[in-house]
Amino acid sequence: MNKLLATTAFALGIAFAVQGASAQVAWDLANEYPPNSVHAQSSDAFIKALDEASGGEIVVTAHHGAALGYKSVDHFDAVGDGAIQLASSFIGPWSGIDPIFLVSSLPFLAPTVDDNRALYEASKPYYERVLADANQIFLFATPWPPSGLWGNKPMDSMDSIRNVRIRTYDANGTVTLRQARAAPIQLSWADTVPQLTTGGIDGVLTSADGGVAAQLWEHQSHFTEVNYAMPLQIVHLNKDEYEALSDEQKAAIAEAASVAENFGWDLLANRVQENYAQMREHGMTIVDEVPEDYLAALAEAAVPAIADWKSKFGEEADVLLKAYEAARSQ
Repeated sequence: MNKLLATTAFALGIAFAVQGASAQVAWDLANEYPPNSVHAQSSDAFIKALDEASGGEIVVTAHHGAALGYKSVDHFDAVGDGAIQLASSFIGPWSGIDPIFLVSSLPFLAPTVDDNRALYEASKPYYERVLADANQIFLFATPWPPSGLWGNKPMDSMDSIRNVRIRTYDANGTVTLRQARAAPIQLSWADTVPQLTTGGIDGVLTSADGGVAAQLWEHQSHFTEVNYAMPLQIVHLNKDEYEALSDEQKAAIAEAASVAENFGWDLLANRVQENYAQMREHGMTIVDEVPEDYLAALAEAAVPAIADWKSKFGEEADVLLKAYEAARSQ
């Protein structure tokens, strides 16, 4: 009898071990940007924190640099449909889905990191709602460092950007630079370097971080600091995958998301100067003394973009912006 009980217990132990092993959750995370970009690092921080918080029960594999073939514009449907479980997505290309995804890139609206955080906190409930309606869970968001103008000359006056073919990342930038008499071309990040290589564009609206990650110094010689905007990158999860988790695993998701979000925002403290140091090492000229009248003219050129966003967002636009101003003043 003792031998039978021992054999039974051993068999049950194996069964439970196999069941535990099979219960491990394995997900893929898509990200359009290179492994050394700020948002790849934030995604990696989330993956590490989730592995620790879940005790190894949830394992995520990151696929940076659009390795899975998806661009940010594709991520919304891909995650909602379950083609991929997770994505880190630049939200500018989602403007056709909902105008909320343009608020973080409204030109010159939130000029400082603190302003940007206040705008994010005011906007977060809207992001959560739109994603929930599309079978997705909002996990966290982190900002890009301030966007500037990459080119082969200083772009520090209205004359200097006239008719220059500049890559923009969303409708806001396209409207603003068109108003400024440039020749904007909206492109995904994955298409930007190929267009530079073939001469399809002359300059790029992006952050110093984005340019460093892609080594844009191989194609451009100058970066003009205009502090255009600090648009957000969102990490989102398929809702069906989330609902299949235990309560403990859901808690681990929340914990890891909080860790990664704080990590991403904290990166901004020194990131720009670190980027500038790398750029100078590779022969780049940083144009950081930009005339105030030029910045004022760019802000004036952005007025139609902001008005267009408000008209598309409707009555809630003023509600959101008032919430932003209230958070900003705290």
